[in-house]
Amino acid sequence: MAVHIVQTQKWADFKNSFGTPAVSVGGVVYTKHPIPFTNLFFGYSPKANPFEINFEEVKKSLEENDCININFDVPNVETGTETASAAGKIFEDIGCTPSPRDQFAKSNVILDLTVPEEQLMQNMHYKHRYNIKYAQKKGVTARLAETQEDFDIFYELFKETSIRQKYFVRAKTYYQKIWEMFKTEGMAHIITTFYKDTPLASWMLLSYQDILYYPYGGSSEKFKNLHGSTLVGWEAIMLGKRLGCHTFDMWGAAEDMNDLEDPWWGFTNFKLRFGGKYVKYIDSYDYVLNPSVYKMFSVANSMRWKLLRIIK
Repeated sequence: MAVHIVQTQKWADFKNSFGTPAVSVGGVVYTKHPIPFTNLFFGYSPKANPFEINFEEVKKSLEENDCININFDVPNVETGTETASAAGKIFEDIGCTPSPRDQFAKSNVILDLTVPEEQLMQNMHYKHRYNIKYAQKKGVTARLAETQEDFDIFYELFKETSIRQKYFVRAKTYYQKIWEMFKTEGMAHIITTFYKDTPLASWMLLSYQDILYYPYGGSSEKFKNLHGSTLVGWEAIMLGKRLGCHTFDMWGAAEDMNDLEDPWWGFTNFKLRFGGKYVKYIDSYDYVLNPSVYKMFSVANSMRWKLLRIIK
């Protein structure tokens, strides 16, 4: 089972450099987050591999760091696989409880990059094939980011899209730090499409152990008819091929593709048209060390998320 990029030491180094304490112990990386009005913390560990966790070492570390629990958010195990039930049993046997909510996307789109380029194009939805060729015919070009100006273009498109589609993005310095730290080791890549001098769409991609990840991206409303977003997706696939990646992990998808009201439905449908497979992951679990504080914190956190949804 591949190690997800957010479970690497490099990701822990990034989190620490940005001011979020990250700990690597017992086969997992987790971050520490303060609980308001206390001297306590909760631990957060997304995409962990349950078969690699040393719970004894993790528990000792949590105690040393004044953590009331650790949230194993959407472990990196697909449902419907031979390992899914075994993974769930590991968490249950150690006394973990189901998490009240998932933060990482519970579903995803995965594309096999080992097939030939011609087959990848053929496996796409016909509209994506048409739109890619149309964009190229109309003079839309793509380039890899190299300069600070290139990064600035990416972030402006990313931020513009978040405002338009009403989702949360962090401060620019957060993504700048990812870009700087991962780019030096050839693990971060930004592709932007342009019509003449106008940027149309831009994706930041991360690569690790022959897997290409697509966590962040945005697009402009200008020249939407030229399909810069579809072309940037194809260029990302081609980049993955050049890097020797066997898998393109598109990071997240709508949890129910039958729910057309899901705000992620449209973007998920867009991803699926590249020919990838729709997958779901096993449930999230919490390993609790301080049940009383954990219960109060969970109730308060649940109310907070409900309020944020209302405001949104």
